[in-house]
Amino acid sequence: MTAAFTARIERATSAYRAGLALLLAAACYEAVARSGAFPRALLPTLPKVASTLWALILDGTMLEHAGYTMYRVLVGLALAVAVALPLGILMGRLRPVENFFLPLASALMPIPSLAWVPVFILWFGLGNTVAILIVFYAALFPMLLNAWSGVRAVNPLWLRAAGAMGADERALFWKVIIPGASPFIITGLRQAFLRAWIAVVGAEMLAASDWGLGWVIFDAKEFLNADVMLAALAVIGAIGFLFERLVFGSIERATVMRWGMVRTAKG
Repeated sequence: MTAAFTARIERATSAYRAGLALLLAAACYEAVARSGAFPRALLPTLPKVASTLWALILDGTMLEHAGYTMYRVLVGLALAVAVALPLGILMGRLRPVENFFLPLASALMPIPSLAWVPVFILWFGLGNTVAILIVFYAALFPMLLNAWSGVRAVNPLWLRAAGAMGADERALFWKVIIPGASPFIITGLRQAFLRAWIAVVGAEMLAASDWGLGWVIFDAKEFLNADVMLAALAVIGAIGFLFERLVFGSIERATVMRWGMVRTAKG
């Protein structure tokens, strides 16, 4: 079998396993919802949630809310990556930069991103700015520390071997350091994306924004519309699942897997 055919088989198997896990989780939820253990208004069945989601998609409401949330997530995440990735690499390569920024990161990272929401509202008012800054803060430290750890974890033997073969600093950076640190960098990007979603949903709730999936959940709670809340949660889960499979999976296959830096799990 060719490598391409084997890769397609592995992706199909992975998709099958993921689908099976999701179906099992859905079946468990449906069994609890129909058991009568909770009021139907608080734990609607999956057909009810699906019909509500479909109706919100057809009238464009859910898509518009998802668009606002995605905008905030992607802008905040892009800003975090633009700052944290080069800074983390510099911290891993230059001791003075590490000595200056690592204590700052260690002091700021334990502060929950949502704790900044009231402060940012006082400084910037309500709107996109607060949500984007909260996403930026939440995504900054996973990206920063993973990039720093990745550069520090590069095998010194690789650097010495490349230097002995005549590689200059530019070649060392692009041919050795970045490939060697890439598993950590991709992990940091994944963690930053997940924390960005947690932050943006919380920020949309606390900042009383009129648009966004977080606002949909918060507003539906006020009227006990559990089906709307679960429909919004399903959209968040679907977006995260697609990003994991299509975006991060593609990046991983095009970089660390192709370079032989990681391997796929067996069994």
